[in-house]
Amino acid sequence: MEEAGAAGSALPGDGAPGKGRPLQPPAKGRELFRSQRKESEGSVDCPSVEFEYGDADGYTAELSELYSYTEEPEFTINRKCFEEDFQTQVQGKRWPELDQAQQKAYVMRLLDGLEVVDRDKRLKAARAVLYLAQGVFGECDMEAEVLHWSRHNNFLLYQMGTFSAFLELLNMEIDNSQACSSALRKPAISLADSTELRVLLSVLYLMVENIRVEAEADPPEWQSSRETFRTELSFPVHSEEPFALLLFTMVAKFCSGHAPHFPMKKVLLLLWKVLLFTLGGFEALQAMKMKKREELGLPPLPEDSIQVMRRMRAASPPTYTIELLDQQSSKRGHRSRRPLVKQDSLDIYNERDPFKNDEAGVDEEESDDVDSGIEGELDLLERDAIIQAGPAQRPPIERVSFPKGLPWAPKVRQKDIEHFLEASRNKFIGFTLGQDTDTLVGLPRPIHESVKTLKQHKYVSISDVQIKTEEELEKCPMSLGEEEVQETPCEMLYRAMLYNLPQYMIALLKILLAAAPTSKAKTDSINILADVLPEEMPITVLQSMKLGVDVNRHKEIIVKSISASLLLLLKHFKLNHIYQFEYLSQHLVFANCIPLILKFFNQNIMSYITAKNSISVLDYPHCTVHELPELTAESLEAGDNHQFCWRNLFSCINLLRLLNKLTKWKHSRTMMLVVFKSAPILKRALKVKQAMMQLYVLKLLKIQTKYLGRQWRKSNMKTMSAIYQKVRHRMNDDWAYGNDIDARPWDFQAEECTLRANIDAFNSRRYDKSQDSEFAPVDNCLQSVLGQRLELPEDFHYSYELWLEREVFSQPIRWEELLHYQ
Repeated sequence: MEEAGAAGSALPGDGAPGKGRPLQPPAKGRELFRSQRKESEGSVDCPSVEFEYGDADGYTAELSELYSYTEEPEFTINRKCFEEDFQTQVQGKRWPELDQAQQKAYVMRLLDGLEVVDRDKRLKAARAVLYLAQGVFGECDMEAEVLHWSRHNNFLLYQMGTFSAFLELLNMEIDNSQACSSALRKPAISLADSTELRVLLSVLYLMVENIRVEAEADPPEWQSSRETFRTELSFPVHSEEPFALLLFTMVAKFCSGHAPHFPMKKVLLLLWKVLLFTLGGFEALQAMKMKKREELGLPPLPEDSIQVMRRMRAASPPTYTIELLDQQSSKRGHRSRRPLVKQDSLDIYNERDPFKNDEAGVDEEESDDVDSGIEGELDLLERDAIIQAGPAQRPPIERVSFPKGLPWAPKVRQKDIEHFLEASRNKFIGFTLGQDTDTLVGLPRPIHESVKTLKQHKYVSISDVQIKTEEELEKCPMSLGEEEVQETPCEMLYRAMLYNLPQYMIALLKILLAAAPTSKAKTDSINILADVLPEEMPITVLQSMKLGVDVNRHKEIIVKSISASLLLLLKHFKLNHIYQFEYLSQHLVFANCIPLILKFFNQNIMSYITAKNSISVLDYPHCTVHELPELTAESLEAGDNHQFCWRNLFSCINLLRLLNKLTKWKHSRTMMLVVFKSAPILKRALKVKQAMMQLYVLKLLKIQTKYLGRQWRKSNMKTMSAIYQKVRHRMNDDWAYGNDIDARPWDFQAEECTLRANIDAFNSRRYDKSQDSEFAPVDNCLQSVLGQRLELPEDFHYSYELWLEREVFSQPIRWEELLHYQ
């Protein structure tokens, strides 16, 4: 058994000991267990986490995470560059005092400065633009003023064409071979190697983030600019690729080792925000899903999943005392047999099990005394102390009314109805009727009622319709004609990413691995700290502590941006076409995404979520308008006063959602969860009392319960109960007993190969246009074929002779092959 059920010391919310309840260990025993638990796992007596999941964190927090604490001196440099230029152009006035026409005229002068040949002058002009985008903080007294002017200036900069100008400069810097070779020769890369790139990416990020975020007071011209900017990012006019693809290319180039100086945190943050802006967030996705179902003639969704999850309450986490004692006893070489003990507390809504009778002894496992489970594990003296002492008094607990009904409407697939009827017909008639779900002749009345109930809850997804359409297009390509593909931002992005998508996914996962807190530093791992390490390494303890906080914060932000980007891509591709989603998810699985996420969660998750890797006085915009106090070791250790770290909890939920997306309805991938022993890792994540996170953990446990064996299920009945109460039901899904037809051994490799064949057929039919020429008429006239004009690259005439020598003269003519085509 991988994991023993937890019992022993009781958590608040168990109710007073009494009839049919186990006795509680005395105070001394509880203190012993609690100290052991804190040492190894952290205390489980954690309050509920008041966290609201969304597309992104608050506006100010998202802006502050763009900058590392080591970049703080650059705020002053940006201001100096702006003021030197501004005083020569506009004398005796401050930026807020200028009218809009004067501000536009000055921005035009700055943009002219970006086109000069001198690299240093270009950088100064770019820094002046960055100072404007940061909100001319030198003219402000309060943080709100800085944010107001930042928002105003970014809309102004976009309207004046700043985005296009900076995009050209970014392309120049990406192709700057001198900077790449210089960085490759250096033994250690620092902030100084990426100065130009960081300035350009900061301006682009500030423009995207300020224009993306909507406010009620936005004037109509800002709303118009927002839509224009979204279109410009999604459907590029000048280049042939969306802006997001350029950022993906930067990520791939960085991971290949050709450009180690690229500031990855800024690139990944910008990539995430561009995807969020162009494709849409989770609420926009829900609206698109409802609209698409309506277009396909499908019934509306049974509920709004976002709202259901917001109404959910967190469960009390299970205790792990027995597991800890188990580990200690195994180290001492004890072989004493311990009776099976149930989990002590995973009571949903802090209530007793709704299926439990008030009478004593109804629930067999609850009637077992917890002390009997502990006896074999404790020393004799401690056991005597437990027997002599009475039950300890508990603090009063808050009771919450148990909600009526289950949170989710049950769903049934067409395949489930077919399986049910097939089994029923084999049992009562002796033969089957294939996919016929209407003929019920010869079946008893209860089966009729069952089929009626199943059909009432039948759910047809958009994916089902898309798969069926794809099968028809494959069977009848000539009669059905060409498919009409809607040119959405998602479709444009997939088409652009298609041929290099595996490299992009591998690159993102490499960076995620390097940023994970469980990863150990290796010589061959990529360096993701190029845009956080200063030129001169710290010499005092205080400077080292500050850099340590900065490095940890830097890694957390990278994890946050990658997890959010991958989740957005998966969800949007799934809505656009199921095989686009499957193509992306299959490459993530091939790149070891599943063990990587499990490795991420194989840590003290409570410590990760409550980490204080931030220095609030150094955060933007606070550091720009306030005098910085002298930092002390105490102030660095204190961090902020929040109960939890928003970005870390956001990252954990995103990674759990990713894991759910990759494994849902995929038995081969579910087996990977079992093989990698994910159940104990996931159960530890239930300690975080946040409803949404617990829901996705329980979903992952549900899909593998049938493979974990009866002993595991018996030991984890509270977890099973939590799954029943929180996770959506599939009416004839035998997840709790392991008798499901899909749980039996089969060729899992064949499942992935079939899926891969379907994906390749889809990509070939829709995107590989050369294949479509198979049905085009063939030109057999030699003269007309040789007379066709071919588009050749501009530099072809330079290498024409070399090409002729290599491709024509040096190739032997195989005359016998001509005979095969006669």
